[in-house]
Amino acid sequence: MKKVVKFGGSSLASAKQFKKVGDIIRADKSRRYVVPSAPGKRNKNDTKVTDMLYACYEAASTGASYGKLLSAIKERYEQIIDGLELNLNLDYEFKTIEENFIAKKGSDYAASRGEYLNGIIMSHYLGYEFIDAAEVIFFDENGTFLSEKTNEELSERLAHTERAVIPGFYGSNPDGTIHTFSRGGSDITGSIVARAIHADLYENWTDVSGFLVTDPRIVENPVPIETITYKELRELAYMGASVLHEDAIFPVRREGIPINIRNTNKPEDPGTLIVENTCRKPKYTITGIAGKTGFCSVTIEKAMMNSEIGFGRKVLGVFEDCGISFEHMPSGIDTMTIFVHQSEFEQHEQFVISNIHRAVQPDSIELESDLALIAVVGRGMKSTRGTAGRIFSALAHARINVKMIDQGSSELNIIIGVKNADFEAAVKAIYDIFITAEL
Repeated sequence: MKKVVKFGGSSLASAKQFKKVGDIIRADKSRRYVVPSAPGKRNKNDTKVTDMLYACYEAASTGASYGKLLSAIKERYEQIIDGLELNLNLDYEFKTIEENFIAKKGSDYAASRGEYLNGIIMSHYLGYEFIDAAEVIFFDENGTFLSEKTNEELSERLAHTERAVIPGFYGSNPDGTIHTFSRGGSDITGSIVARAIHADLYENWTDVSGFLVTDPRIVENPVPIETITYKELRELAYMGASVLHEDAIFPVRREGIPINIRNTNKPEDPGTLIVENTCRKPKYTITGIAGKTGFCSVTIEKAMMNSEIGFGRKVLGVFEDCGISFEHMPSGIDTMTIFVHQSEFEQHEQFVISNIHRAVQPDSIELESDLALIAVVGRGMKSTRGTAGRIFSALAHARINVKMIDQGSSELNIIIGVKNADFEAAVKAIYDIFITAEL
């Protein structure tokens, strides 16, 4: 069995955390390939090493004083090395980093050094081979990730490597310069490595015990999600739920490799298993609830609009001309409603209204602002009758007016529109009717 294990910044913020990680890896011999992030915050008032590197590079590349900033970064790593009692010196690495900062090698290079240095420490601590991600992960001249070239090179390299540490977050451009993924990109690296070795499991270790059914800032102590499919995760992530970098799903999905979100500080917790599909019956009717505020709706009314060929295309063309994307589009026989981000729409609203009038000659156009959209997602809804009815009942009991409800043909999710002011109360009401009531 082969596992790839990725550890987030909070899991590697100090020597104490490193030791927890070491115990986790050594507890399972199949954890053969390790992807570390840069050291994160040790406490709420601390600074992430990546942010320290950005600040140091900004100073060094502009000719400002940077000595104290670089010394502080070096001290963070020395504390980890001393705490692990390693015979390791990073002076050469820091000398190279300083020279490259002064030579203006780029902010991507600066940011990547956090993972690079942590990878060196991790490889010495575990006795694993260190593989610089710049040698095996590639981007083209435009910064587009080269998935197939990377997979070919990485597969070949790891085929001859029993155990290795590959730093997360970065790769290289054709000219050899460093290029990074977006923030949180170590998740992507772990997924890429898992694909390359045909892993049986990709374990993503962080500071939470997997996904929760909903936002703990809204519902106190929400229950964890035991198993979630890629499709369910995609729906929830799109509506704001965030534990795993969204792009990390695709490399493993095409290989059918499951992802296990685990907690470094509570390794006994099973976490959340993310899978392509499953016949496991979900514990609850719904898998998760997520949502966003800050939407507005544009309702176009015209008698017999459904008989006008191209009506919808013409209306959406007006939004397209303004560079506005729509979120949802529920419609009736004589009405069509477009939900858009209010911040994007406000600066173009009069243009949109006048051009819709010119395009389709509607009977009326109505606007409503300060709306929120809530996604109720779950594969269990497909085999359960009355899900929408229960949602309406819960919201009615909480005295919340539903502005819109939209269910896709897959029956995987239901989108509800409410006023911004009712957003949190609506989430709590839906949680209570599907989770609290089913506990």
